[in-house]
Amino acid sequence: MSELKKIATRLAYGEALREFGADPRIIAMDADLGVSTMSAIFGQAYPERYIDMGIAEANMAGVAAGLATTGKIVLIHSFAMFAPGRMYDQVRNSIVFPRLNVKVVGSHAGVTVGQDGPTHQALEDIALMRALPGMVVLSPCDANETRLALRAMLDYEGPCYMRTGRLAVDQITQDIPGYRFELGKGCTLRDGKDVTIVATGYMVAQALKAADALEQEGVSARVIDIHTIKPLDQELLIAAARETGAIVTAEEHNIIGGLGGAVAELLVENHPVPMERIGVRDTFGRSGDPASLVEYYKLTPADIAQAAKKAISRK
Repeated sequence: MSELKKIATRLAYGEALREFGADPRIIAMDADLGVSTMSAIFGQAYPERYIDMGIAEANMAGVAAGLATTGKIVLIHSFAMFAPGRMYDQVRNSIVFPRLNVKVVGSHAGVTVGQDGPTHQALEDIALMRALPGMVVLSPCDANETRLALRAMLDYEGPCYMRTGRLAVDQITQDIPGYRFELGKGCTLRDGKDVTIVATGYMVAQALKAADALEQEGVSARVIDIHTIKPLDQELLIAAARETGAIVTAEEHNIIGGLGGAVAELLVENHPVPMERIGVRDTFGRSGDPASLVEYYKLTPADIAQAAKKAISRK
């Protein structure tokens, strides 16, 4: 991983939105949390196209839908607990059903929000958005990937959801030879033959560390970065199951309805193999410092490595 300083994906997102924001079609909206979601960075550069809607997420989604019908590219922001949480009805019926060009961006996702606690730790947002027909769901792992994901999202005509994180994270993807971002396509960050670790968001860095630890034990682990959870890269994942014979998924989300569920659904219909899921196990978050919570919810590299060995033993 890069020796460059760690950067939160929410900050990388805000800076990228300012970079791409010269396009006059782009309008950004926030629910009184722009300083936290980092959408305010865009607002400082383009105040005439930035709207603070106040603490009214559902109304924000409805207004965004109306603006999108005029040809605008509208991005709406709040914490992932509230966007999509507080606006699910409006996202479903006013944005996704008519397939409008609105992008929902939820920051502060997962338990690494830390001390804000269970009321603000979104662990269900991917499940909510993945269930909507035609919704693209993105979960980038680092600053570089966040920038590329935003560019792809802006170029895509239709509704998207992207989650970003509060915690500063390692920079990974710029150091991977041949790394290339493509919407709907996963990326193999490390090859291996004994097991495949499929990770998203914050857990990609954890997966790479787990692969390093497994290598010391003579286990060859492939690591796949799934930045686009929907549409899922079916071809890449089925090939990994066939070639390595065991799968571990890793996500900072409830294992129900998230990446693990999506991969399990795919493989059970196409190429079943032993599989283990690392994630929050059907419970709410709790308050604490991020490192302690990652350990408490068993999201560490050691937990991933243990799951990998278990999956291998079941071959």
